[in-house]
Parts: sequence; structure tokens; C-alpha cells
Amino acid sequence: MAKTILSITLNPAVDKSSTANHIQPEKKIRCSQPVYEPGGGGINVSRALLRLGITSTALFSKGGRTGELLENLLKKEDVTTLAVETSAETRENFIVVDTANNNQFRFGMPGEKITTADADALRKAILNASPSPDIAVISGSLPEGISTGWLTEIVRELKSKNVKIIADTSGDALTEILNEGVHLIKPNLGELSRLSGMEELDNDSADEAAKKLINEGKAEIVAVSMGPQGAYLVSKEECVHVPAPSVKKLSTVGAGDSMVAGMVSVIAKGGSLTEIARMGVACGTAATMSKGTGLFTKENAEKLYQWLSK
Repeated sequence: MAKTILSITLNPAVDKSSTANHIQPEKKIRCSQPVYEPGGGGINVSRALLRLGITSTALFSKGGRTGELLENLLKKEDVTTLAVETSAETRENFIVVDTANNNQFRFGMPGEKITTADADALRKAILNASPSPDIAVISGSLPEGISTGWLTEIVRELKSKNVKIIADTSGDALTEILNEGVHLIKPNLGELSRLSGMEELDNDSADEAAKKLINEGKAEIVAVSMGPQGAYLVSKEECVHVPAPSVKKLSTVGAGDSMVAGMVSVIAKGGSLTEIARMGVACGTAATMSKGTGLFTKENAEKLYQWLSK
């Protein structure tokens, strides 16, 4: 039976990307026609899952004209949406590539403050989502007005319904929800060091730090994202390292979210830790092969997965 997946994005965005030639200070920069795409951690996970043939529901806050644009962009991609109307205008990010040297500049804008009424509406939508999810992916940053305690309570209530929590956030939010325990987290080495209290981690000590979190009941699986070196996936019984294939990188936008989607796609099918790791690295790497914020193509992801499986 297919698993029901809910992605949760509390601070979504519309990503506006463009190109310019020779970016210099104090000069008027002439940009190409902008491309608008949906953005935000959980939203990108749902978009990426759809590329793998897996349906999920993208729950997100939606406010003002940018919120309307975000919802319409997702509908054009046939993503199933659960938009929660808020008084806060949805934010917009700007990404520009200098065509003279292929340098990418990413400007992330803050979201407007979420009111208490907005937070209550989001809480009700998450906990009353129908059908109730088997897997919930909480991904991205928290907007102003949403406390780490609020998010921890959401995790606690979802877990009481036997929902598997995939957490891809950072900072205090991640620290707090790990006290409740989740199914999977995806820290980089720096984040893993902070969470485990073990300093100066390298490839050899990463699995020890991950095991520490698992033994403390904070996560069942720790996926240590190591960029060009691939990823370590650690559970109580196993430690799997999958190297990242060498590809021509065009953009890193959405690579982390694509990696999460790849892992979730295998978790939903009950796959092994090795399969979870391979698909995560394959999708994350495939995303770097696409321009702008285009995530990955199914063809590239499957090709890299097959290569990693040899």
C-alpha cells in the first residue's frame, strides 16, 4: 500500500532567477528575463518527489500576491497543495548567475512575521490533514513568529499518530525537535558537530557522532550530507558511505531538498539503508546538473542511481 506523504513548509518563497553579464558594483546590471519557480524546503521536496513518480501533499503558508503566484506555480507543476492563508506576505528570493564566469549569487529575503492566528491555522491544517500522513517532511527555515516550541509540539502530536518525521531544518529548531526524536535528519558536518557536542569532525568520526545521536534517541537515521564527497547514512545497525559522482555542476540550488526527496522516495517503499543513501546522493547530485532552481530530471537521477549501484 502506497505511503501518504505530507511536506511542511512554514517559510516558503517564490524563487526569481536570472542571468547577467559581468556583475560589477556601482553599475546598472542588465538581467535576462526572470524565471519564477516555487521555493522552500518542503515544497521542493514535493516537487522532486513528483519527478520520481511519487505523489505527496505540499502544505505551506500563503500570503498576498506572492502567495497566489506560489500556489499557481505549484498547480502548473501538478503538485497537490494544501495552502494555508496567512496575513504575512509570502517572501521572494533572487538568484542571479554571472554568465562571464558562471558565479551564482543567491539573495534570500526574510519572511514577514507570522501572527498567533496564522500559527493556529497552520497547526490545525497540519494536524487535521486528510488522509493522515504516514511520513511528514518538515523542511526549511522558520518564519518570525513561529517558535521552536511550537514546532516541537507539532512533532510530538504527529508522532502520537505514528507519523514518521523527516526533519531537514537547522539551528535551535532542529535541536529542540530532536528532543522528541525523529525518524531521519540530514545535517552537514558542522551541524552534526554542534548537535553531538563533538568538535572537528571528519569522515572517520562522523559515524561516531551520528551513532551518539541515535543512541540518545534523537533520530533513527542520520544522513550526514558531505557535499562533493557524498553522504554517510547511519542507523543503529549500519553505516553506509556513498560517494558523489563527478558531474558538471550548473547550480546547487535545491540539491539538499532533492537529496531529501530521493531518500524519502525509498523510505516510502521500505527500501534498505544502502538504497536510501544511493537515491539521496543520486537526486542531490542530479540537481546540480540543472540550471537555476530546476531541481533534477528523472533521467539524470536514475542514471546516477544505476551508476552508484554498480
